Amino acid sequence: MGKATGFIEVYGLACAFAALDAGCKAADVTVETFDKNKPANADKMPVPLIVLIKFRGTVENVKAAIEAAEKTANGLTGVVSKHIIANTEQSTEKMLKLNAFDKK
Repeated sequence: MGKATGFIEVYGLACAFAALDAGCKAADVTVETFDKNKPANADKMPVPLIVLIKFRGTVENVKAAIEAAEKTANGLTGVVSKHIIANTEQSTEKMLKLNAFDKK
């Protein structure tokens, strides 16, 4: 079992950076690479890109980071979803490194 992992999806890259900054300032966490998704209905969204932020640390720190990131994101373009895994399985760890920003 690994560290806790917190996921928060937000609308837009600028919002993702602001939410990331807030989360990192609020708690002792590390961050995996961002991931992105441009859904088929992107033109109907507030911003046509969804960005996933992945915080890592203790459960308490990840919760604090997600709360701070959510507050910041809701003040900008908004939150799509969020979730925390208390003890990330080892088989899941390698999947956290994957991201769509590396794909063309």
